[in-house]
Amino acid sequence: MSGTAVRAVRLGPRSVAALVLVGAVGVAAFGWPFLAPPDSQVSAHAEDAPWLFAGLLVLLVAVVAATISESGLGPKAVAMLGVLAATGAALRPIGAGTAGIEPMFFLLVLSGRVLGPGFGFVLGSVTMFASALLTGGVGPWMPFQMLAMGWFTMGAGLLPGAARLRGRSELAMLACYGFLAAFAYGTIMNLAGWPFMGTMASNISFDPHAAVPANLARFLAYCLATSMGWDLGRAVCTVVLTLTLGPAVLRALRRATRRAAFETPVTFDAPGA
Repeated sequence: MSGTAVRAVRLGPRSVAALVLVGAVGVAAFGWPFLAPPDSQVSAHAEDAPWLFAGLLVLLVAVVAATISESGLGPKAVAMLGVLAATGAALRPIGAGTAGIEPMFFLLVLSGRVLGPGFGFVLGSVTMFASALLTGGVGPWMPFQMLAMGWFTMGAGLLPGAARLRGRSELAMLACYGFLAAFAYGTIMNLAGWPFMGTMASNISFDPHAAVPANLARFLAYCLATSMGWDLGRAVCTVVLTLTLGPAVLRALRRATRRAAFETPVTFDAPGA
């Protein structure tokens, strides 16, 4: 392969601005328990917050996808997006309910690595949306999952050495990223549900009247008590699949990317030419 990495989508200024916007709103949507003062109206309406943020995130993710599409998401990239999203959605139910065994994550890490951050964000969001429809997991949490998975896949596309780093070094980097990002994804998704537990578990639930350090301690206890085992399973599964299947999947993705020649415009010959 040449020294220049092929990207399915080249991010322009508008796409970058849209990603920054949705990132800022996403940080507010996930982190408002630590950002809003205890006496704020957001804390007072904690039960309504997931619906408000869910609706807002759906609109923003749609805007970002549309903006990135304007930057060059052509028919070849759309076809690749459909195949990878369908594959990821089909992989998600395989380990559902089994100690965090979720093979979808390793595929998204490798896809984001090869196809770039712009394509990665759209792929992660679309894959989570499709898998939610497939598994019946549609609810106010779904937009949060779409955004978190978009970040997860985009991060793989932002890793260094996309043009030249290959072999064991690249696999080791992707495995380390997958391990850490799997925990980060689980922690972020905990933020989407933890503030709305009410009084089910008073020692670890969100207290809208408590100070930030106290709520942070409650949140860490919540993560340890509820999701640490699942996140560890997801992280280990991602590492194992990346190290074992990663070389073959990376070769297949790069071969498909070269043959698709995303950056070459599609042209049609005139009749009789």
